Amino acid sequence: MDAVPRPERGPEGEFREYVWAGPLLGAAAGLGGLVVSAVGYRSGGLPPVLHRGLPSPSLTLLFSLDGPVVGGDSAGQARSADAIRTDIVVGGLHQRPVYLEQPPHEEGIQLDLHPLAARALLGLPAGALATPSVIPGAEVLGARAAEIRDRLRGTDDWARRFALLAAYLRRRAADAHPDRAVRPEVAEAWTWLARHRGASTLEGLSRHVALGPRRLGTLFRAETGLSPKQAARMMRFQHARSAVVRAAGGGPLDLSGVAAGCGYFDHSHLVRDFHQYTGVSPTAWLAEECRNIQAGAHRYEAQWEA
Repeated sequence: MDAVPRPERGPEGEFREYVWAGPLLGAAAGLGGLVVSAVGYRSGGLPPVLHRGLPSPSLTLLFSLDGPVVGGDSAGQARSADAIRTDIVVGGLHQRPVYLEQPPHEEGIQLDLHPLAARALLGLPAGALATPSVIPGAEVLGARAAEIRDRLRGTDDWARRFALLAAYLRRRAADAHPDRAVRPEVAEAWTWLARHRGASTLEGLSRHVALGPRRLGTLFRAETGLSPKQAARMMRFQHARSAVVRAAGGGPLDLSGVAAGCGYFDHSHLVRDFHQYTGVSPTAWLAEECRNIQAGAHRYEAQWEA
């Protein structure tokens, strides 16, 4: 675990820091890969902006340790009286960006959960979290989650915070009812798609799990909220997004090269997916996210394919 805050400081007192704790919430912590990444964050002195939370092949569990998270399924909702305001966020596998108001100061912990861990950790399948994109955590986790948030706010020690969360999640997993197990065909289908990073055929997937496409699609959607094709596209996009970030740091952005390396037909195919999942082009998204990338927010991509 990288338990030492690494602040990135800018002009006029601006700062951002990220503390990564993937190993603490992995197999060694008794969670068996249910949590694929965890990061503590703190920032201050920044101008308020509207942030795009992008779709990914993992569920989101976020504890705000400052003010409430304010957001919605559209930029208009996030900035209106109808915005969702919650101290704890649960998010499913959405296919459009979520819009979040990023205040001048914020502090919290965000965990990426394996989608097939939803039954054990959240008490329901990921398919039940399809809408809205930002779900108040108390509606899913109950009153105990608010108690854990209070304990997280009661200490400034990141290692202690991660330990508290790990213990809380272990208890939830241990208390999960045995009938919450994911069907093995669905689990294997997800693993197979992730191993191929979404660049695979659905016919090959059906043969691999020995289920017809229609039956597999029904089971897969009930568990995850996505069809196998939608999950594959999302995984491919996640891989492409990481590749775009890496490529942007090495000179002129070669989108054609990224597209070819990530299984897209061509440059325009990649751009279409970027528009669906971010709402803008690759270059426009990079321009928006430049400060987050420079501050290290993309140093550790969630290991969703593991």
